[in-house]
Formats: sequence, C-alpha cells, structure tokens
Amino acid sequence: MLSVAGVHSYYSKAHILDDLGFDIAEGEVVALLGRNGAGKTTTLKSIMQLVVPRRGSVVFRGHDLVGLPPYRVAKHGLGYVPEDRRIFSDLTVTENLEVGRQPERPGAPTWTVDQLFAIFPNLAERRTNRGKHLSGGEQQMLTIARTLMGNPELLLLDEPSEGIAPVIVEQMAETIRALKSQGLTVLLSEQNLHFARAVADRAIIIEGGQKKFDGSFEALSQQPEIRDAYLSV
Repeated sequence: MLSVAGVHSYYSKAHILDDLGFDIAEGEVVALLGRNGAGKTTTLKSIMQLVVPRRGSVVFRGHDLVGLPPYRVAKHGLGYVPEDRRIFSDLTVTENLEVGRQPERPGAPTWTVDQLFAIFPNLAERRTNRGKHLSGGEQQMLTIARTLMGNPELLLLDEPSEGIAPVIVEQMAETIRALKSQGLTVLLSEQNLHFARAVADRAIIIEGGQKKFDGSFEALSQQPEIRDAYLSV
C-alpha cells in the first residue's frame, strides 16, 4: 500500500531523515519506534508532505506523493493525527466530528458519528461538551475520530499513548485493534514499546533518521542488543 524509499528530509539545513525506506502492506498495523528526536514525527510529516523530502519517493497505491499539497495527499486516502491534537476547543464533540466529514471512499471503511461513538464511548458520553472541557486522553480520541470521518485508507498516528492516563492508554490500544479489525491500515509512531507490542503487527526502529530494524516483535525480542541500543533511555 505504501512504499517509502530513499527519503531525505530536512528542517532548514538540519538533515533529519537520511535515506529512510520501508513498506506498509494493506491491513497492517506498524509501529515506528525510536527515542525522542529519532525522526518519527518527521517521517509521518514527510509522508503527508507537511515536510517535503528533498530526495526520495513516497508512493501510496502507485501514486508518488512527493511535492503534493497535504490536502491532495489526504484526498488520496491518508489521514494524519498529530501529537498536539489540534481540536476545535470551542466546538462540541459532535461538531468537531462533523468538521472532518468527507464523502465515502471506494475501498476504505466508511465511518459515521454513531459508529465512532460506539468505538469511543467516552466521546459518546460527552457529545455535547466543548473540546476544551475534555481530558487530554479524550482530546486524543476526538482527534482520531475526527480524522476517521475523512474515511482514510491509511491512518498515521503520532504518539497516540503520549501524555494520557494509563486507563485511557488501554482504551486507546483497544481502539487501534478495533480499527484494524475494520480493515484500516495504521502506521503509528511510539516510544512505549509495551503499547506498540500490544497493537502492532511489526516494528520499524529508526535512529538519527535511519532505519535500524524492521521485523516482528518476536524477532526484536531475540535481538536485545537492538532494543538496548535504540529504545532504552
């Protein structure tokens, strides 16, 4: 579904992604792992063309996305959930969801507000609350739900477990598993190895903007030197 090849991305003169490449198959949940500053967020932004790679390709279903404006990337079927959430704080939960509504997309799950309330019961209970009155975890859920209203084929999640209460982290894991069961493909960036192992099919580890590991969690567990070198604090 997605092929990232030879990507070099920069912030001004700072070289962040260095010849990065990997593939995502349809229906997979893949965890992009690494320490703070490893390049995980830049990878997601480079896929969405919020950061335009200077070299390399990002091919989604046969279409090279490099250089397209982000709204056209979204129209190809990609949905992006940033770490900083960016909900509309003065709109209600339901109004935030309606802002994200897009037409049905052939081959992608189609989401309604009622379906999302079934997956996110916390949001259903607060459907008339304004965004600014939600907890951090509820705001994270709302951002994911709003993105799903665009009916993406591939969902990019930036640090979905970061800064939320442990009970909400478990709900988030259940949500990602539910999305996978609906046929959605997910690429999520994470520092929490336990969370990633609970939801993802395989792991990609990056450090210094380069891929250091790509494989199953079973394979990762058999290479503790990789885990210790690139994931330990």
